[in-house]
Amino acid sequence: MFKINEVAKLVGVSVRTLHHYDEIDLFKPTEISEARYRFYSEEDLVRLQQILFFRELGFTLKEIKKIVQSPSYDQKEALQLQKKMLLEKREQVDNMLETVDKTIRELEGEIKMTQEERFFGFNKEWHKYEEEAKERWGEEVVDESHAKLEKLTINEQKDLANDGDIIFKKLGKLQEKGSEDEAVQLVIKEWYEFLNNNFGTYSLEAFEGLGQLYIMDERFTKNIDKYGNGVAQLMSEAMRVFANNN
Repeated sequence: MFKINEVAKLVGVSVRTLHHYDEIDLFKPTEISEARYRFYSEEDLVRLQQILFFRELGFTLKEIKKIVQSPSYDQKEALQLQKKMLLEKREQVDNMLETVDKTIRELEGEIKMTQEERFFGFNKEWHKYEEEAKERWGEEVVDESHAKLEKLTINEQKDLANDGDIIFKKLGKLQEKGSEDEAVQLVIKEWYEFLNNNFGTYSLEAFEGLGQLYIMDERFTKNIDKYGNGVAQLMSEAMRVFANNN
């Protein structure tokens, strides 16, 4: 067991921070002595590592709490996601360092930068994985959708599955079209309305994030591509277009 000051020194946070995590029910000690001393187990430290990874990647404490306390939370999946985010972040830092070096060389009269080069590296694409984490573990819409499904009869659930199947089949017939095609966008609108009518309230941002999951998570891709090779990619791109246009 580890005392609170030992944990603080080990991970590089203040004792006050650990007290705060305890107060908001984010990270609590395994044991509190009669003298009110906090003691943490090795399992507690594994949990703290996860929290600090998410904190470092820009998640709020409220978001982290939703994620790590979700019934569907999986430590290995979380680490794989954090690795993706860190690799993307490292690439972004490398790109920005390259931009800084070029800017210095331009100021010294060695080169002339294009406008694209001047802003290379500022695109924080790694934040797309934040949406994946929220969608997978933290979004209230997930709980809401489960609650709605539980109220349906078996026949109603079958009807719902059939309605979704029809939409996928429509997209399967349009897989040669582009994501901005009018017919594709009409079906994507159907899909957006289908999700909002049956699985909770999806913002346009969450809808776009869900589309990213369709190509980032092989389980989604495999299931959707049963309706035609490339349908998952088409849906993902079309959902992004729909969100941006609306």
